[in-house]
Amino acid sequence: MPKPIFGGNWKMHKTMQQAVRTVGELKKEIQNLDEVEVVVFPPFTALSSVKAVIEGSSIALGAQNMHEKEEGAYTGEISSSMLLDVGCEYVILGHSERRQYFGETDNQINKKARAALSSGLIPILCVGERLKERKDGKAEEIVSVQLRGCLEGIDLQGGEKLVIAYEPVWAIGTGETATPEQAQEMHRFIRITLEELLGKEIAYSIRIQYGGSAKPDNIKGLMCQPDIDGALVGGASLEASSFARIIKYKE
Repeated sequence: MPKPIFGGNWKMHKTMQQAVRTVGELKKEIQNLDEVEVVVFPPFTALSSVKAVIEGSSIALGAQNMHEKEEGAYTGEISSSMLLDVGCEYVILGHSERRQYFGETDNQINKKARAALSSGLIPILCVGERLKERKDGKAEEIVSVQLRGCLEGIDLQGGEKLVIAYEPVWAIGTGETATPEQAQEMHRFIRITLEELLGKEIAYSIRIQYGGSAKPDNIKGLMCQPDIDGALVGGASLEASSFARIIKYKE
């Protein structure tokens, strides 16, 4: 089985100095820990500075978004080649906040995923339902549509080139968390859908993260589930000590 993967999505937080301080503390907290993979996702302005701090460590660098085109008249956008140039290995695509606030569609996310994969970046593809959709019994339908739309036409050679993050949107930034059983149920559904789309071997080598208010006090229960392979952490990753407690969930 592949290593669990924990991502710290800092969103629109931290100046360059704050980012450097946080990742420096995190590096000390998790040194010599090689049982899991750790990725930090600073804002664009701090990518270079954070990369300098984590150079030679086990922490990988990722970006929070990217444009599907390699270059052009797209004011304010960032391309995959720019991210690679600064040392990124991963990129978050389709985060619920991008969908909600910036109107990103599955079709757009599909184009970004294709661009990321062709450039050598590993996409962390986010899917998940809203509260009303869950209450209406449409959670699996919504996630299925997102997966199929975002992965349409994508032919993976290996599951290590893609990560899926399940985000129950109703649990992001609300303090609510899906129970381990609820999370596992959806992760299992995602695994089965991936098997249908990409084949069994690849589906079982793709890591599926939980991305809905993961915290130090609930991570152990989540990680006990057979189809949960890590977490995409928001607020709890802003402090090195709390993120390290999540990463070291076995201790």
